[in-house]
Amino acid sequence: MNITKIFETKEVADYLIKRNLLSQYQKCKRYILEGFLKNVNFKARQPKKDGIYYFRINQKYRAICIIVRNELRVFEIDDHQ
Repeated sequence: MNITKIFETKEVADYLIKRNLLSQYQKCKRYILEGFLKNVNFKARQPKKDGIYYFRINQKYRAICIIVRNELRVFEIDDHQ
């Protein structure tokens, strides 16, 4: 899987800033763009046919996203607890 760009919605950016997760999220973005998907536990959600993926920001938060033409689009941050 070759991801070239990562986009997030305005709501996601506000959520990250509000909960002081921006630096951790940017580190995860760097890992994904460099191809280190195992470092952020990048996985497909069930059912896999829907094409929804998630990756770990830290122990508590996960970013939920889709892949469109080698671009990752983050549309939600989930409290994994």
